[in-house]
Amino acid sequence: MKIRFLSLGSGSSGNCYYLGTDTYGILIDAGIGIRNIKKILKEHGILLETIRAVFITHDHADHIKAVGHLGEKHAIPIYATTMIHQGINKSYCVTEKLSTSVRILEKGTPMTLEDFKIESFEVPHDGTDNVGYCIEVFGKVFSFLTDLGEITPLAAHYIRKANYLVLEANYDEEMLRMGSYPAHLKHRITGANGHMSNNATARFLADNYTDKLHYIWLCHLSKDNNHPELAYKTIELALREKGIIAGREVQLYTLKRSIPSDFFELE
Repeated sequence: MKIRFLSLGSGSSGNCYYLGTDTYGILIDAGIGIRNIKKILKEHGILLETIRAVFITHDHADHIKAVGHLGEKHAIPIYATTMIHQGINKSYCVTEKLSTSVRILEKGTPMTLEDFKIESFEVPHDGTDNVGYCIEVFGKVFSFLTDLGEITPLAAHYIRKANYLVLEANYDEEMLRMGSYPAHLKHRITGANGHMSNNATARFLADNYTDKLHYIWLCHLSKDNNHPELAYKTIELALREKGIIAGREVQLYTLKRSIPSDFFELE
């Protein structure tokens, strides 16, 4: 059975990921417009009716923009922690508040949804509540960590389990330092509840690579403080220094901010 993966958007202007089988799938976050979600899925032969659920990482606008429409207009269950759901319904960007579509999935409580085994876990970020997801399907493990200030021991545990990994590489340290952002925003980004730099992600991956990791997708790249080529090269060089060759031992990709990724069909 094939596993299908697609990034519909990855960045501060909107985040949304599809993970599916040949016949149905789920979304991780829904932070891009509903028309865009429908359009991109349709272009890949995926009907909205085949989306079994949406799993939300946190309540920032770039992760929840379309949840009201998906949940209340299309009756797709929206899974998140109690606190994230509270944050969603207080958010200015969610005009269609969630009620009948609310599903609670607390951190550390595994659930099964057809072929998917799903567990959320704490990550350090500055939303109302913040999780990553570890998803097993057909014996393969996907770990999604889209926004986090640092890799805690718990986050590291779920990264090390992954055959397929979506992990943040948000900013280049020098670009951020020299850039035009005000001091308070730079402090927020670099803090323990902010975002991961290219270098921090590179060091962790190089030090913790195992041969069961087949694919790495770098996500949530900053528009102003990063470049896809720079993020890729930073991680590629760190891996190479440990004898791990991108494209041979592991496949490495950067996900585009505002346009879909390639459509991956994985064994």
